[in-house]
Amino acid sequence: MCIGKLYNYDDEQFVATVQYQLLGDAPRNYWGELVPMECVRINDSGAYTIELEGNRKCKCFLQKMVNRAVIGVPARFVYRFVGS
Repeated sequence: MCIGKLYNYDDEQFVATVQYQLLGDAPRNYWGELVPMECVRINDSGAYTIELEGNRKCKCFLQKMVNRAVIGVPARFVYRFVGS
């Protein structure tokens, strides 16, 4: 897993440091999975900017994968991201 940072798309406010795995990387779009390293609530209805390793920043949308919760107290969820 790689380490990245997640920001709100509108105001570039830092949300969380994330561990991510890029599952597909085409020239015009990409997708993968991420897990926040901090215990934060992430709204999966808005747009975000993800900063990948190598300082590449991309706009993305998140979808919570409810069936893949990371065990912990409180629970941290796995999110699927899709972006361009």
